[in-house]
Amino acid sequence: MWKQLLGLLRSDNLLKQAWAECFEMLDVAKVMFDEAVRVLRESDSVEMSADVMAMDQKVDAFEQDVRKKVLTHCAVQNADIPAAMVLVTIVIDLERIGDYIKNCVKLAREHPERLSGGKYEPELKRLEEAVKKNFVDTRACLEADDPEMASGLLEEFGWVKALCDDVLHGLLSGRDETMSSGQAVALALYFRWLRRINSHLHNLNTSVANPFDRIGFKPPVRPA
Repeated sequence: MWKQLLGLLRSDNLLKQAWAECFEMLDVAKVMFDEAVRVLRESDSVEMSADVMAMDQKVDAFEQDVRKKVLTHCAVQNADIPAAMVLVTIVIDLERIGDYIKNCVKLAREHPERLSGGKYEPELKRLEEAVKKNFVDTRACLEADDPEMASGLLEEFGWVKALCDDVLHGLLSGRDETMSSGQAVALALYFRWLRRINSHLHNLNTSVANPFDRIGFKPPVRPA
């Protein structure tokens, strides 16, 4: 499916333009994420060096434009339906990534002091670095059209979900009496949103590793 899509995109048509906009969405989301982490975790000021809210609106506009280009292409060409379906599917994940990053920035505004992870600081730093790396690796994987690379990335970042769930369980249980309720709530939200951002990057990689009907799901187990 992915090879078919890339083959179509070599021609100068609306699908090619839509695919280019998907890459722009991913690039914008990476800048948004870096800025959200900085303002929430590395600064006591909510002043941003990049307008994340405007960037989120740009991502939303890209999603709408991709849909329009895909619909127009299919209506005019009456072809390339499978490739168009892939594009429309992955653009949803890209838009959702932007929404969760926007939530992180809003959290920074409600929690103006630098958000400390407390006893979970090592886990939080590890998670933030993993998500940053996943942005870069996912883009490279989409460009390379490499199913083995995609499967490798799905395995490499598979621990993120379990780590987030463990930390959330600890926060909800209230075991850390040194942490204020406000800090615990903020951390719970942040861990949850990092988990979701990583999950949507996961979905993008499944579009390379899997056929269309399994986008968003684990690759099937190959027989030994």
